Amino acid sequence: MTSKVKWLADNEKSVLVNNFEKRGWIRGTSEEEDWNFFWTSVQTTRCIFNLDSGYRLSDDQLINHFPNHYELTRKDLLVKNIKRYRKELEKENSPLTEKDENCRYMHLDFIPVTYILPADYNIFVEEFRKNPTSTWIMKPNAKARGIGIFLINKLSQLKKWSRDSRQMGHNPKDTYVISKYIDNPHLIGGKKYDLRLYVLVTSYRPLKAYIYQLGFCRFCTVKYNSAVSELDNMFVHLTNVSIQKHGDDYNDKHGGKWTVHNLQMYLEHTNGKEVTDRLFDEINWIIVHSLKAVQGVMASDKHCFECYGYDVIIDDNLKPWLIEVNASPSLTSTTAADRIMKYTLIDDVLKIVCPNGEIPDPRWNKVPPKDSMGHFDLLIDEELAAQDQHENKSRSVSGRLPRTRPQQQWK
Repeated sequence: MTSKVKWLADNEKSVLVNNFEKRGWIRGTSEEEDWNFFWTSVQTTRCIFNLDSGYRLSDDQLINHFPNHYELTRKDLLVKNIKRYRKELEKENSPLTEKDENCRYMHLDFIPVTYILPADYNIFVEEFRKNPTSTWIMKPNAKARGIGIFLINKLSQLKKWSRDSRQMGHNPKDTYVISKYIDNPHLIGGKKYDLRLYVLVTSYRPLKAYIYQLGFCRFCTVKYNSAVSELDNMFVHLTNVSIQKHGDDYNDKHGGKWTVHNLQMYLEHTNGKEVTDRLFDEINWIIVHSLKAVQGVMASDKHCFECYGYDVIIDDNLKPWLIEVNASPSLTSTTAADRIMKYTLIDDVLKIVCPNGEIPDPRWNKVPPKDSMGHFDLLIDEELAAQDQHENKSRSVSGRLPRTRPQQQWK
């Protein structure tokens, strides 16, 4: 008789519990550390992997975060790692580091110009004075859901914020990122939106990642206006549902959301299929290189996987920008369609990381057959790419034509 998977979750959302129960899994007991599959918060993950705890995962246990996931999901570390990645590629004379006449990266320019405060304050001031009419967006590193975000277009605003923070007793060690605001967003119906895309990573070395087909767009409830008078109006600038749901124009039936499929159809109708396909290829390219940027520093524990929430903004030139990556994308449902999508997301994640709903085997690190991936598509598999490269060399020697896998052409 096959043993049942024992699960734990410190966030018992219905989309999780219903998926576990559907598979006939049974609830484990945390007191006895008696579990096979643990869907944790980042705080619990930190405790499990804390060196002082002395806890070691066994060969039948799987957890939904990498030990130092924050290398990708903390706003300041994401920026640091991408900047370091660029420098490493420059040392290798990689063609990816080619720059234009303004010294901007032609291929790796996918995050807005960003500085970390207070460390980079003087460098930021120098950049700001080059273009004093620019708008910048301030974000605290350790918060989510739009908390603590604001826009500035004057240095005096930043100085006032710094002074007020000290007076309110905020920790001076708290760091923020300040980024050039994308003030020319692509609009639909006059409103700003961003994309939430789900990316599943099952291994960093070799890199194995999947992208979910059923992401969505989040719209602002108020039409976009770049006027200075609207800088404080977060219903114009921030797409977070946690903010927009408090607006007078929020629609709780559709939650201010479109599916990514609807966006693709709209863009194909307005810009053509070729342009739309190129845009989504660029988004996939950005995701792959953001993962490569942290690949060398990420602790690729075989007991771990991660389902990230990527936030991407498209500007009016149809250029995508990576805004941030979330380690624990919300599983709260705001509409019936949202609930179905998130239930399906978890179902498809489990199909890949726990094939056939059986006891996890962290040593198994293969890509499942396409019909077992649900709505996920393979984004990159370095192991498969290496095999193809070896086969291509062999076929070149034998005079046979090499095969190609489009999803592997990321180098």
